[in-house]
Amino acid sequence: MASLDSTNDVDVLIVGGGIAGLSLAARLAGQCRVALVEAEQSLAYHTSARSAQQLIPSYGPTPVQDLTRRTLVTLRNALDDEGRRLAWPSRFMLVGRRGDVAAEAHAGMRHLEPGEARALSPVLREGSFEAAALDNDSVRTDAPALLAHHEGRARQGGVAIHLGSGVHTAQRVGDGWLVGAGSEAFHAASVVDAAGAWADDLAVVFGVERLGLQPYRRTAALVSLAEPLDPESPMVAAADDTWYFRPDAAGALVSPSETEPSRAEDAMPRPGDVERTIRLIRQIADLPVTGIVRAWTGLRTAAPDGVPVLGFDPEAPGFFWLAGQGGYGFQTSAAMADHAAEQLLAGPDAIRTGAHPVSETERALDPHRLSVRR
Repeated sequence: MASLDSTNDVDVLIVGGGIAGLSLAARLAGQCRVALVEAEQSLAYHTSARSAQQLIPSYGPTPVQDLTRRTLVTLRNALDDEGRRLAWPSRFMLVGRRGDVAAEAHAGMRHLEPGEARALSPVLREGSFEAAALDNDSVRTDAPALLAHHEGRARQGGVAIHLGSGVHTAQRVGDGWLVGAGSEAFHAASVVDAAGAWADDLAVVFGVERLGLQPYRRTAALVSLAEPLDPESPMVAAADDTWYFRPDAAGALVSPSETEPSRAEDAMPRPGDVERTIRLIRQIADLPVTGIVRAWTGLRTAAPDGVPVLGFDPEAPGFFWLAGQGGYGFQTSAAMADHAAEQLLAGPDAIRTGAHPVSETERALDPHRLSVRR
């Protein structure tokens, strides 16, 4: 391990340069000494670069919905460096069999008859579905611009960002961690595991037990269309979770919405995945696809109970989990960063003694809840 110097002596070392790590780095910037290390040669290389960019407040379990509502308050007011909005209203609609829509629609969604749904998305075929539900509060975001916004805030606030710096060694030294990442060494009071699909693998390097976090594949593609969709039309998803599509400048974004277990890897689409998705969508919608512009696969990593994990590990002092977002990464990012920053700045002793009050949402995210540790 390389010798330490003062530039690598930090209060918080964040491991992972996706939306979770960058959001936290921006939130902590200027409040303590922070470094962020990313194994790849660019930030947000994996899942965060492969987002559908739709933030749906009715989507996910109760803690996720709470985090989403808080995040949307922040994003609706956020501007990039040139004064452009980073998020804007974009409706979301479920369609399918009446029972499936009833089961999947959350509080706050408005139930529609098929004719009402077709008025909002005219490509939907008459008689091809029984019911629909509309979320008027969902939001679209410019994911690359949002990531750049967080990176800029972090760097301006003094956060040191190290690319091509995968963590390879870690040991507990005194009241902190000595960490080797790439060719650098860091001494950190707290280490944040924001490593996405690699979060459990990273924990092992620190001698911390796995939480049972599982990556899942999710493929998407941009397709060209013979006739453009109305850019104001909603994102449309099958209530049985077999596909979705939404307008895009390229034509449309489509996805099979698969949730297939995977190892942590640089996931790629499989032959035929996008074509099968287009065939499924065409059973309900006249989507005039003329070609595939680009396709990709991301990994959505989830805890066994489907709720993100945020908090100090119960057995490893100074090891902080920020993982298991399960596909809700962008829509929970600001609120997750707020909760994580407050806990990290307060420290584990303040949380353990009750000097720092823990909210109901934070209790739901606490890694202590995962009693089956692998």
